[in-house]
Amino acid sequence: MPGENLSRDEARERAALLSVDGYDVSLDVRTAVGDETGDGPRTFRSVTTIRFRCSEAGASSFADLIAPSVTSVSLNGKDLDPSEVFDGTRIRLEDLAADNELVVDARCAYSRTGEGLHRFVDPEDGEVYLYTQYEPADSRRVFANFEQPDLKAPFRFEVRAPEGWTVWSNGAGELADGVWRFAETKPISTYITCVVAGPYHYVTDSYERVLEDGSRLRIPLGALCRKGLAPHFDADDVFLVTKQGLDFFHDHFDYPYPFGKYDQAFVPEYNLGAMENPGLVTFREEFIFRGRVTQASYEGRANVILHEMAHMWFGDLVTMEWWDDLWLKESFADFMGAFALVGATRFTDGWITFANRRKAWAYRADQLPSTHPITADIRDLQDAKLNFDGITYAKGASVLKQLVAYVGQDAFLEGARRYFKRNAYGNTRLGDLLSVLEETSGRDMATWARAWLQTAGVNSLTPQVLLTADGRVDELAVVQEAAESHPELRPHRVAVGLYRRSASGALERYARAEVDVDGPRTVVAEAAGAEAPELVLVNDDDLTYCKIRFDATSLEALKAHLGELTDPLARALCWSALWNMTRDALLPARDFIDLVLRFAGRESGIGVLQMLHAWAESALVHYAAPEWRSEAAALLAEGAERELSRAEPGSEHQLAWARFFARTAADQGGFDLLKGLLDGTSVIEGLEVDQELRWAFLEPLAARGLADESALAAELARDDTASGKRHQVRCLAARPSAAVKAQAWAQVVESDALSNALVEATIAGFDRPSQRELLAPYAQKYFEVIERVWRERSIQIAMHVVQGLFPSLQDSRETLDATDAWLAAHADAAPALRRLVLEARDDLARALRGQACDAAASVSE
Repeated sequence: MPGENLSRDEARERAALLSVDGYDVSLDVRTAVGDETGDGPRTFRSVTTIRFRCSEAGASSFADLIAPSVTSVSLNGKDLDPSEVFDGTRIRLEDLAADNELVVDARCAYSRTGEGLHRFVDPEDGEVYLYTQYEPADSRRVFANFEQPDLKAPFRFEVRAPEGWTVWSNGAGELADGVWRFAETKPISTYITCVVAGPYHYVTDSYERVLEDGSRLRIPLGALCRKGLAPHFDADDVFLVTKQGLDFFHDHFDYPYPFGKYDQAFVPEYNLGAMENPGLVTFREEFIFRGRVTQASYEGRANVILHEMAHMWFGDLVTMEWWDDLWLKESFADFMGAFALVGATRFTDGWITFANRRKAWAYRADQLPSTHPITADIRDLQDAKLNFDGITYAKGASVLKQLVAYVGQDAFLEGARRYFKRNAYGNTRLGDLLSVLEETSGRDMATWARAWLQTAGVNSLTPQVLLTADGRVDELAVVQEAAESHPELRPHRVAVGLYRRSASGALERYARAEVDVDGPRTVVAEAAGAEAPELVLVNDDDLTYCKIRFDATSLEALKAHLGELTDPLARALCWSALWNMTRDALLPARDFIDLVLRFAGRESGIGVLQMLHAWAESALVHYAAPEWRSEAAALLAEGAERELSRAEPGSEHQLAWARFFARTAADQGGFDLLKGLLDGTSVIEGLEVDQELRWAFLEPLAARGLADESALAAELARDDTASGKRHQVRCLAARPSAAVKAQAWAQVVESDALSNALVEATIAGFDRPSQRELLAPYAQKYFEVIERVWRERSIQIAMHVVQGLFPSLQDSRETLDATDAWLAAHADAAPALRRLVLEARDDLARALRGQACDAAASVSE
């Protein structure tokens, strides 16, 4: 729609003109229940009063609102004709006074895409649940406002809801005369306001702390989920991590939590992991585990809880001025989440997960053609939507980890404390943070920022080892390289570890040196004279952000003895480096798969093991030579079944191998075992086949035509829940039938009847690696429809379609040429759409290079 995509220039112009004093928002969501009526969208009433000032009397501006209709608009007591001033996305405001009051009465639409006010009907009991999700700019789908982060204001919400419902918002609320009224918030941005309403299951607790001045801080805590998930809701663990986090951040930030209560809502069909609405954090309900999961899942949930809590300071209290500086909240929250996880909770190996999982996301994103500096150039809201990526989150967090090593932890935290106190309830830019860090550390932050925040791309560090005649290190150097597209060489503070096998056979570190790597080649003087290493690990202890490479001796040592590497962080770093080499076509996929088959069974870290499983599958699907795929699939399936039989009964490793076996099963014997585990004719000691595991076993059977529609219907009858429905939809779309694929395509591409969660499930089932030939006809169709999809659907659904249906499994030169042809013919397409296609094209080209590398290895064997 015209005006929906707010530009940075428009936002700056409006911020220079307007200041907002407050909002009163009244919502009536009693229409959420009851039968569907009419042909249009189901709507609710939204009445907004905005009090604001204008620095230039007589000037014109606009308010934002996306709504099917507007009943009335009043500016400074004068009624305006909605048909003249409202165009579907903006309300034109002319002849503004110094002090203004705008009142907008609108009919806004409930959402089925997770954007705005999302309405979910639970298939289990018919109950209706509502929640809002706004970032970066969807609060305008619920109430009229000035939708940009630097026009902060206090908000007062009131909500009329169906009888028997509870309603939550950012402030504390109470019900009187059928209306829920909420305490006025502190000045906050529109995108972090929030309303949750429905018959949610609600659990309460409280947090108390004596502050340094002797006063007592008490924070009411709440946690909520759908009634159907209540039997699985481990709220005690959520509250435990919450309290540990609040203690940690109060200890380190010296600024008491500023938003009163702290509710955490686990909501259905959520597009994100979570959202940092002050006083009412929202999470995807998949963080409530319906079946047995490994500790990696609990660690992941704890990390997200702490990430969102860090936002209460980095993002909510102090907010970036525009989305260019999104990193000022997301990078910090990502870093502080891991920092608090290790420092305050039972998950003391959190930095291993960070090195293995978060950085893998960053390394991939930083090699895409769409990579960008951490401080990005965000021209408009579509750019902003796509900038919630591995650069802004994981690379930014990795760079901050290095920054802590660069300036010192004490100086970094003191800088944060000053930053909060100086900018509380305000908006900042990069320079505001750098200035306090210069104060506290005495370091030149401008030079550091230019190298790390204002350039893109990832450097690679490779050791060079020269030995003396008697087998000692003559010279050890670190060679730094950069991609041609992003040639910046950066300063790195790294630890270089030297490893040899001990008498027991363990591969252990016997020497370590820290050095500042700067420029193309840096000599590690401290290593001279050391015994010759079998393995040199650059960036030992994961101090910097880089891709690790190995010299020939180290690579051979890893191929032979990776399982004997005793330090879990060092082992995780080596696995990550080997995976990067596979993606970069420097290590054949068959070699990586061989390493997984030989050494993954010895991996003690459950999170690392599950990451290895995911990488091995990706190596098989994308990087293995096509003529070797069937053999590779058989090897992985055989290895998974072998490790499953070896795993300790009842252990989380057994559970991880069971799931991996289900995903890799490739022959009749494997499928028969899955069937037997489902019907009880086969038993693996200690393995409890709960409902979630049942769906995990059914999906590959459906994809191979061994579980038909009636079998999936029967399973849904066992698990007639929202989660069960998503599983069934995915399994139905996975069946190997041309008619099934045509139906799934039509449901996603040609119709908007499915909710966001079911669109996602349908796409996941549609795109099966074992069905390349069946999916081939959709490669051309994809390029014919994506521009229309981008134009007609919400950006969230359009992103699902454009990313999820790209024909990556048609991994041939022809598909690459078709992608290039579309890009050439659509130079004027929406930049955000072109970015997604460019990223998919890059992944495809990378896959073809990897396949060529793997094919060449088969020739040389």
